[in-house]
Amino acid sequence: MEKNQSLHAYIKQELLQRIKTNQYKSGEKIPPELDLCKDFNVSRTTVRTALNQLTLEGYLVRQQGSGTFVADEKVKQTLTQTVKRYSDQLAIQGKVSEIEVIDISVIAADEMIVSYLDVYMKDPIQRIERVRKANGQPTQYEIAFIPWSIAPGITNTHVETSLYKSLNDMFNVFIAKTYENMEITLADDQICKYLECEPGLPCFYIETIAEDQLGKKIEFSKSFFRGDKTNFTIERKYPELE
Repeated sequence: MEKNQSLHAYIKQELLQRIKTNQYKSGEKIPPELDLCKDFNVSRTTVRTALNQLTLEGYLVRQQGSGTFVADEKVKQTLTQTVKRYSDQLAIQGKVSEIEVIDISVIAADEMIVSYLDVYMKDPIQRIERVRKANGQPTQYEIAFIPWSIAPGITNTHVETSLYKSLNDMFNVFIAKTYENMEITLADDQICKYLECEPGLPCFYIETIAEDQLGKKIEFSKSFFRGDKTNFTIERKYPELE
């Protein structure tokens, strides 16, 4: 359970992980509320709050008289990306960027991290928690995970600016490709604390997996962007018709 995270937010994340790792498959009925209460040792109200949020975010579907089912997978679309750093993007807009390092710690790889990175259970993983700001106002809250074996001993100095540049300059690790998945989520207590927003604010949620030139997975990150302070531009190039 993350620091500053409410019980219902923790349960929501646990259930979401079961969905994303196919422990609960698309179209499958999830356990009844009472069973989940026993599983997590919490009240029915807490479980119901978590289920309501997952339903609002499109992961669950409730069928009256039948129960709650895992929704069909969301449609995926590919967006273009920029390699410009956060500070450079903001400078073009006349804004001053700032990265606040909340915490750097070493944790043991769990099922979630193993599913995203090429590591084994209990392998040492560096967990990097940061907030990005524009003109002093928080816009993005990020948690990144990097195996200790890839870049041992990451410090505040390495992550106060560009993490990818530091990986290249200090650890000779070059990020060649990223895969990013964007969804909409609702701000919980933990997100609100760092983004300074009201609970339930719609946020963009992006999961990123970064790879080096050989396809080795270097980093997995979870980023939350304030929906009222952030937008994304999509640029597509089309080949000329012959």
